[in-house]
Amino acid sequence: MAYDEELAARAREALADRAQASERKMFGGLALMVDGHMCCGVIGENLVVRLGPEGGEEALDEPHVSPMDFTGRPLTGFVYVAPAATATVDDIRPWVDRALAFVATLPRK
Repeated sequence: MAYDEELAARAREALADRAQASERKMFGGLALMVDGHMCCGVIGENLVVRLGPEGGEEALDEPHVSPMDFTGRPLTGFVYVAPAATATVDDIRPWVDRALAFVATLPRK
C-alpha cells in the first residue's frame, strides 16, 4: 500500500523540532519512531497516531478519528486521523504532541 508523501512530509516536520525520530516502513506505510517506539506515521491518506489504550479511546470521540484497523481487527492504542484533520503541519502538531507524551511513558529500547 502506498502512502501520502505530502502527509508524511508534514508529519516529519511536526515531529522534527520535538524529538529525534527515525523512519521505518511498517504496516504498508511509514512509521516515525522515537526512542525505538512507533510514535506516529502514515498509512494511505491517514495519519496514524499512537496514543495508548486510554488516549486512543478518548480520541475516538473527536472528529475525523477512527480506530486503526487494517487487518479487520482494531489495533488498541492507535488511531487514524483522516485527511480532513491533517491538511497543515499545525493540524498535525497537537496529534504528534499527544503521541510523544504517550511514547515518553514507555521504556527506552
